[in-house]
Amino acid sequence: MEDLLRVGVITATHGIRGEVKVFPTTDDPQRFKKLKQCVIEGRRENIELEVQSVKFFKQYVIIKFKGYDSINDIEQFVKKDLMVTREHAVKCEPGEYFICDLIGLDVITDTGMNLGKLTEVLETGANNVYEVTTPDGKTVLIPVIDQCILAHDMKEKTVTVHLLPGLLDMN
Repeated sequence: MEDLLRVGVITATHGIRGEVKVFPTTDDPQRFKKLKQCVIEGRRENIELEVQSVKFFKQYVIIKFKGYDSINDIEQFVKKDLMVTREHAVKCEPGEYFICDLIGLDVITDTGMNLGKLTEVLETGANNVYEVTTPDGKTVLIPVIDQCILAHDMKEKTVTVHLLPGLLDMN
């Protein structure tokens, strides 16, 4: 499991008083209202930042960090990932997982077949879709619905799935 979770990407500065424009990569941008601390990965060491204020503008989140009061102070963070530690992340409900924790899990069918590795989670709006890469390099798309996703075992690093009739034929 990763210790740092990406919640957004700093796309630009905003104004001249040290604010940044963040494109959120979390499923719920309103979580930024509760954000107190975040991290930017530096070349040599991580930079811990304390959030002073948060506001919303179109699809972006505008963040002001304490101690960064001018555009010159904040320019260095443009195009950087905005991260939170797992400790400061919003806690997942039972049955919810961070996408980064799902990537790399072995995908096993309910008949015991090793389908492959979970390589991507596609967020489609209606429901997520697991992208699985088979041992021979093919891609299988599995909808994240109750009929298909039977269990996640994070200790064993597996996802158990039920393949609906014709699902492998579609890929």
